[in-house]
Amino acid sequence: MSNTALGTGTEFNQQRAERFAENLLDTLNRAGVTLMISIGHRLGLFDRMAELPPLTSQEIADAVGMNERYIREWLGAMVTGGIVEYDENEKKYKLPAEHAAFLTRAARSDNMASISQFVPLLGAVEDKILECFRNGGGLPYSEFPRFHEVMAEESGNTVLPALVDSILPLVDGLIEKLESGIEVLDVGCGSGRAMNLLAQTFPNSRFTGYDFSEEAIGRARREAESLGLENVRFEVRDAVAIGEMEKYDLITAFDAIHDQVRPAEVLDQIAAALKPGGTFLMQDISGSSHVHKNLEHPVAPLMYTISCLHCMTVSLANDGDGLGAMWGEEKALEMLDAAGFKSVRVERLPHDILNNYYVAQKN
Repeated sequence: MSNTALGTGTEFNQQRAERFAENLLDTLNRAGVTLMISIGHRLGLFDRMAELPPLTSQEIADAVGMNERYIREWLGAMVTGGIVEYDENEKKYKLPAEHAAFLTRAARSDNMASISQFVPLLGAVEDKILECFRNGGGLPYSEFPRFHEVMAEESGNTVLPALVDSILPLVDGLIEKLESGIEVLDVGCGSGRAMNLLAQTFPNSRFTGYDFSEEAIGRARREAESLGLENVRFEVRDAVAIGEMEKYDLITAFDAIHDQVRPAEVLDQIAAALKPGGTFLMQDISGSSHVHKNLEHPVAPLMYTISCLHCMTVSLANDGDGLGAMWGEEKALEMLDAAGFKSVRVERLPHDILNNYYVAQKN
């Protein structure tokens, strides 16, 4: 190979090129493993293997009631990917407890297997996203049939376990107010799991969830009905059209603002709907608005990918601002200030590497 890199006039660094090639090969291998982790999660294979002793592929297939040939090939990816251990003499496979701690549903907030579902989910829209690159525009929510299902599961792993004991205490005195009875709104409530949990926990308070997805609101209502809740309601409503004045003591938004078509107007609507002295608690993706400040972010590549293939494009599909998931702390603070929130704290939780928690007070 020439010592001059592609005619640029700069010296070609062979060692640098080889390191990059090795890293790229590792990336491709890890992408394959990620797809197989998603399959293992959706089929419950990790959950079952965590309970099983070392077994052959046939014994595992029998235990889970699935086809041995597919199980064997999946195990091949899991072994070579460093997920499952293999005894070549016994021809038996075992999921170590230390690995199961990050792959099973029992792991809750530590379960990274559930996050792997985003890769095949978003890969399914690749052809249509190519057209967006060429022609602009975006893909609406209807192009992502499993998105609410996956987000509901992810919320169940991250938000719900921490909501009462860790997230709500970020607002001074909020637990006591909820116990006494206040009005709460969740903007972009999705499948409503957060509001249903709070309605169960704080029966003296009243909870409302708005989301423009009929599918998600249907899920929320069915869960509320199954739980016998009478202090929560869900309504199909676009966040930009809340249209309520000084009604709520607390408004929440969990990873919802950056997806909005017109996020600045949504924040204005939220500010208007809060009572004087009320609180807006916003959970959104951590990170900076400036790409060079995200070089050390532990999941920045994944977040930019999810942003490009979902968060940004669903906004642009409606001629929106297309903020994207990585709009960043700087932009978030700027927009909260413009909406009238002059007192804003940014909090982080030890268990959550993905999100910032913005505690914004209405004066």
